[in-house]
Amino acid sequence: MYYPLFLNLTGQPAVVIGGGKVAARKIRSLRQAGATVTVISPQIVAAIRRMKNVRWIARRYRHGDLRGARLVVAATNDLAVNRQVCAEAKRRRLLVNCAAPPDAGNFIVPSVLRRDGITIAISTGGTDPSRAKALRKQLEKTLP
Repeated sequence: MYYPLFLNLTGQPAVVIGGGKVAARKIRSLRQAGATVTVISPQIVAAIRRMKNVRWIARRYRHGDLRGARLVVAATNDLAVNRQVCAEAKRRRLLVNCAAPPDAGNFIVPSVLRRDGITIAISTGGTDPSRAKALRKQLEKTLP
């Protein structure tokens, strides 16, 4: 069971391991929350390359890369690497979100709707993210 929580990440260092589409989506939301983002990945998609104020370290993850972070995202296409990232983050007592497998991390990111100063977060506890996204889209259509 997850505890719902809104974090103030303004100026907080976040490390994202991975440079694909999933990483891009996570980076975008971290930047919107005001986090200072460092991406570690040998390659990054164009969407990340275009982002402002995102530091890119062009190499594979190494143990120790999470030093100084407050929050971590493991979003590579390699489950073993994601598990290593999560294990290091947990040893350092950091918040870590894992794209796959999600249960390797210690938090999940809900589907979020922001409108006129209101924030609505929808989660299925990680069991069915597409359902949460569908509900968010329905709410987007119905909220004034």
